Order: sequence, then C-alpha cells, then structure tokens
Amino acid sequence: MDVSLTMWALTIAGLCALIAVDFLIGRKPHDVTIKEAGIWTVVWIVLAALFGLGLALFAGGQPAGEFFAGFITEKSLSVDNLFVFVLIMSKFAVPTKYQQRVLLVGVLIALVLRAVFIAGGAAIIANFSWVFYIFGAFLIWTAWKLIKEALADPEDEEFEENKLLKLVEKRVPSTDKYHGTKLFIVENGKRLMTPMLVVMLAIGTTDVLFALDSIPAIFGLTQDPYIVFTANAFALMGLRQLYFLIGGLLKKLVHLSYGLSVILGFIGVKLVLHAMHESGVNVPEISIPVSLGVIVAVLAVTTVTSLFASKKQAAAEAAAADEKNSIDA
Repeated sequence: MDVSLTMWALTIAGLCALIAVDFLIGRKPHDVTIKEAGIWTVVWIVLAALFGLGLALFAGGQPAGEFFAGFITEKSLSVDNLFVFVLIMSKFAVPTKYQQRVLLVGVLIALVLRAVFIAGGAAIIANFSWVFYIFGAFLIWTAWKLIKEALADPEDEEFEENKLLKLVEKRVPSTDKYHGTKLFIVENGKRLMTPMLVVMLAIGTTDVLFALDSIPAIFGLTQDPYIVFTANAFALMGLRQLYFLIGGLLKKLVHLSYGLSVILGFIGVKLVLHAMHESGVNVPEISIPVSLGVIVAVLAVTTVTSLFASKKQAAAEAAAADEKNSIDA
C-alpha cells in the first residue's frame, strides 16, 4: 500500500490526539473500576474497527484484512504481556490508584520503541528477502519455548529486571517511597528518582522483549510498515484498560500460552513458505483470510477450554476444602 508522508503525518497526529485524550481523562490518580475499564476497552476496539473499515473503503479489502489479522494477533500477544505487568506491579508494590499512570507512560515508551523496531524490520525486509527464513524459524522456536513455559510450574514465575533497568537503578540516586505520580523529588538538596519512574521504565522496556516475538509475527501477516505500525498502536493503546478489565481473569486463561504458541508456529510456517516462494520454489502460500480465520479460531477455542478447565479446577479445590473441613469437624 502506497502511503504518502502526509497520510503518515495525519495518522501519527490522530494517534497522538487519542493518546492525549486518554491521558487527560486518566490524569487524576484513582482506582479504575471494571465499568470504566470496560467502556474504554470497547472504545479502543471500536476505533480500531473503524480504522480497519476506513482501510477497506479507501485502500481495499487486502490491506484491511491484513490490518485486522495483525491487530488481533498483536492484541492476543499483548494479553500475554499482562501476566508480566502484574508481576512488575507486584514487585514494585505500586498502589492501585497509580497503576493506570504507570501503564499509560509505560505503554507510550513501548510504542516508541516498537516504532523503531518496525522501521528497522521494514528496512531489512525491503533489502533482504531471506530474512523471512530467520523470522519464520524464530517464531517456530518461540512457539516451542512458549509450550515449555506453559508446562513449567507457574508458581516459579518471577519478574527479573532487565540490564537497562538495573543500570538505571545503579547509576541514578533513588528513593524507595512513592510520592504521588512524581518521577523525581528533591530531598536534602539532592535530586532523587522515585519508584514511579523505575516501574514505568520496567513496563516500557520489558515490552521490547515481547516485541521480539510480535514484530516478526505481524511481518508474517503483512510487510506494509503502515499497517504494521497502526496495528501495533491500536493493540497497545487499549492495553491499559484491558489490564484492569481482565486482571482477575488472567489466572483463568490457563491455556492462553498454548493458543499463542499455535498462532506463532502457524505464522512461522507461513513466513517460511513465503520465503521459499520468494526464492523461486513452487510452494503454496497461506492467504490473509485463512490466517485471520486460524487466529480467531485458535483464540476462541483457547478461551473456552481455559474457562472450562479453570471452572473444573475451582470445583475440585472447593470439594477438597469441604472434605478437609468435614474431616476436621
């Protein structure tokens, strides 16, 4: 899709305006209710849908299909990010009323870093088509890694600070107490960094690790930088509200990692087939409608089986507790 500089500028300006509105609405620290999170989650999804319909109207069905496939993939992968965000919030003991500010700024950092990744990925793909082999192999390996992690004991999960975060904490004087939403304070004439800035950096930079999976995944669905960027932007911008909406539901999505591994493995195979096709090998390629159908089907099945398994486990635990109480009595 041929996108002019004017369209890029208008798109970025529009996204910045939406982010500004989101920031102004949530500028006052408060505990986010399920109702508020639900309303804004729907708003962001509707905005993404309208953008996709706009692409269909002005650019055709192919770009629109690529956007929706990319958006759904990035959204599903971002849900997996929320597990780590919960660990980060817990590790830094972030008060609930400040968590939305942390997520807002953290997601903005992630969006900027992802834009850099996307620009680099697009430039590499434009000049070296063989990179699809690497992306495909990496996604297949990541899918296998996700399955292994899903089979591991979930109780062993713990957030580990990345090297950049450790370097910042080591070099910059900081305080261990929160001072509202302030990032720095002056104490005894000395400028100190607050935990608020540390946890924002943790959210933003940790997302880069997830981008190593998600960026190759979406390039497996479309090589258009405009669609890649906008799909990532819409998926990330609704992440803050999604965190509060399904925070309690995350533990029930016990099969999510299996579903994501299937999606990443599927896209990995799609990339390898595309690379072989680009190399002149006569192999079938997987179309966008098929990709979109597989992604939606896998997520639907994963969600249903997760909720069923969680309900069954809860019933078993309740029965075990009743039996224990009967024995104690």
